[in-house]
Amino acid sequence: MFGAAGQLGQELVRELETRGYQVVAWDRAQVDITDPAAVENALAGFDAQVVFNAAAYNQVDVAEKEPQAAYQVNALAVRNLALACRQVDAQLVHFSTDYVFDGVARHPYVEDDPTHPLGAYAVSKLAGELYAQAYLERALIVRTSGVFGPGGHGTARGNFVELMLRLAQSPNPIRVVEDHVASPTFAPALASRTVDLVDGGRSGVFHVGGGAPVTWFDFARLIFDAAGLKPSLHATNEREYRTPARRPKYSALSNAKMERVGVAPMPPLPAAIAEYFELRAKRG
Repeated sequence: MFGAAGQLGQELVRELETRGYQVVAWDRAQVDITDPAAVENALAGFDAQVVFNAAAYNQVDVAEKEPQAAYQVNALAVRNLALACRQVDAQLVHFSTDYVFDGVARHPYVEDDPTHPLGAYAVSKLAGELYAQAYLERALIVRTSGVFGPGGHGTARGNFVELMLRLAQSPNPIRVVEDHVASPTFAPALASRTVDLVDGGRSGVFHVGGGAPVTWFDFARLIFDAAGLKPSLHATNEREYRTPARRPKYSALSNAKMERVGVAPMPPLPAAIAEYFELRAKRG
């Protein structure tokens, strides 16, 4: 398991251990996945059946200034992992993003929809998918969206929920875009569905998003309702809130393929947010 310290990596380790898997987990400080020899050496010492890659460069706007850094982690490092998995005959499970789409389709994206990344981050993530598929016959690529897990409470970059809670501590108005739609995804549910796919012997591309499409503004409102907060929340839009990177305006994901192979539907977003706060309080 690579990227074990992140909010998704933490949930994957927890889920796998709960199911009785023997897990060897590394974070960035322990193994630099951009170094082919380091990856090869890490995997050579274990008879790994499945290798999970939850590591990613996900600073979407910063990637416009340093596209090479994003490409090193999100693309070339996946090539390193794929080659190392091929050496030891392990399945690679790699996480990708809704940002591989351009947001023009106005319906929840399915796995076969054409990709069209809009920025450096998105290009690097699509390249990672292609490297995994180029070197391995049974890679599992899981595309997801706006991941939020209780582990984000203790990580440097946090997540959207933690950002909203932080902004609510200030008297200043909070502005959130209402013209961008996604599928915010609860990390523990993402981890369990991913392991279900692995246990079911699945490979190829699967979407595991948060279920019903929602605007970021409505997501923020659900967070504040669950937290019992009433900050000054205002809707804004892409025209008023320019960012260095272009983002897909509609990037909700359809989980129909996942459900067709017998994996349980994702929890409704309000239930996921409620569980987020329960786990956040329990784990500290």
